[in-house]
Amino acid sequence: MGSLCWQIGICIWVFLFGFIWVFQDSNIENGAVSIDGESGIAEIDTDFICATMDWWPPEKCDYGTCSWDNASLLNVDLSNKIFQNAVKAFSPLKIRLGGSLQDVLVYETEDHIKPCTPFTQNTSALFGFNEGCLPLSRWDELNSFFNETGAEIIFGLNALTGREVLADGSTVGPWDSTNAESLMRYTVKKNYSMYAWELGNELSGSGVGARVTASQYAIDTTLLKNVVHEIYDGIEPKPRIISPGGFFDAKWFKEFINKTNEILDVVTHHIYNLGPGVDQGLVEKILDPSYLDGEADTFKQLKNILATSETSASAWVGEAGGAYNSGHNLVTNAFVFSFWYLDQLGMSAVYDTKTYCRQSLIGGNYGLLNTTTFEPNPDYYSALLWHQLMGKTVLATNFSGTKKMRSYAHCAKKSDGITLLLINLDTTTTVNVTLTINSLLKSWGHDNHLRQPHTRKGIRMVRQDTKTGESAIREEYHLTAKDGNLHSQTMVLNGKELTVNEAGDIPPLEPLNVSISEPITVTPNSIVFAHIPSLTLNACGNVAMEL
Repeated sequence: MGSLCWQIGICIWVFLFGFIWVFQDSNIENGAVSIDGESGIAEIDTDFICATMDWWPPEKCDYGTCSWDNASLLNVDLSNKIFQNAVKAFSPLKIRLGGSLQDVLVYETEDHIKPCTPFTQNTSALFGFNEGCLPLSRWDELNSFFNETGAEIIFGLNALTGREVLADGSTVGPWDSTNAESLMRYTVKKNYSMYAWELGNELSGSGVGARVTASQYAIDTTLLKNVVHEIYDGIEPKPRIISPGGFFDAKWFKEFINKTNEILDVVTHHIYNLGPGVDQGLVEKILDPSYLDGEADTFKQLKNILATSETSASAWVGEAGGAYNSGHNLVTNAFVFSFWYLDQLGMSAVYDTKTYCRQSLIGGNYGLLNTTTFEPNPDYYSALLWHQLMGKTVLATNFSGTKKMRSYAHCAKKSDGITLLLINLDTTTTVNVTLTINSLLKSWGHDNHLRQPHTRKGIRMVRQDTKTGESAIREEYHLTAKDGNLHSQTMVLNGKELTVNEAGDIPPLEPLNVSISEPITVTPNSIVFAHIPSLTLNACGNVAMEL
């Protein structure tokens, strides 16, 4: 009897094993990425990655949670080694200084006679705080930090100075530039580098808390341009003029852009397309490709407005935290948010966005760095990999297969070849991805017999070292969540947890070397950067790597 039970047990085990094997196999799909190698479709800045720093004091709370601690520009610990190294790793990182409170911030200057007081809570005041002040001593400290870490600074100016804000949020009067001029003159006197001056925060269209008409904003931006040219007379290059730093409103933006054709260098807009941070459905939105696709219309409309106007201004995302009111703990500061973030970077680049500023570098529940420990959150490493691998030229890319796969491709940065970004939103399916160039070349993957470079119209793939007989390789960076937990705040790269050491050093981001004859395997809920140095495209204008 015991023997029979043992035999039956073995049979059941074999059956279950076979069932599991078949089930797992059924969750492996094939897919193909097609890339147009003849020409690029857009171009981004070399320093495309940007992050914001805000003015919110510790008393800033949302939905009963206070998530800012000492992350304000006025009190963040600038001596923290992790913080310093995190910025230095980009060399350079654009940092946009601003946010809601910038429009109730005054600047202490050498001719400023009023006491320089911090923000204080006042629920009846605009944005919930009384007017605050930036001390000159703190401005000195900040600029020392920026200089030492090699950051490029965009300063958001108070655009409500001199205006009256009415009960309905509309404003009366022009911008008073007097205080801003004093800060600029001090900045020039101290020889502090400034990448750009930006006017106002979220005052476009219907505004947030307050709004300014497009016509008046154009007048104010013209004034900013004149002030900058006067104060920076004889200094080259002059800081860029950036505006309006608000949510996209097609009618408002079109009027504003048409009235600032000779004035504006960069048009900035903000993105919080996931809704409020308190939303319990954020993860579902992030993993829904149709929801992610919804933001493409904003990029497309702004690109068309710029293309049909006489302006030479380019488009930036000036602030994007995904979920407004400080984000959502263990979502917007966890691994799952890299799906949204990297998809936003890829999508915005396709529509010729030159720079993308993430809210925030530190602070709230959407910081690239932990607010209290300064340890990098997962999105920090996603941003750093993008910065290291994705070049300026954006390639037209199309994925055939599951709708849960997102794909983007650029010419590689600082090397030959291309870099492919693959984002698998599916929680159960592994996708084996092959690549086709221009739909004319035979896709690579399972194609070991090709020993010579494959060429067509200047497109070239070096497949094998003719001297050693070894297959050419590509470099892969597989990003996953620790223990498969999408809410984890630990990023895993190629199976290794990424953590800073005792000295506060950012860990190196090292690839796996994989034969180009193999497809790219993208496991469920994972992200892969694949750098293929041996692929030469006309679009990239480089020379094939000879192996």
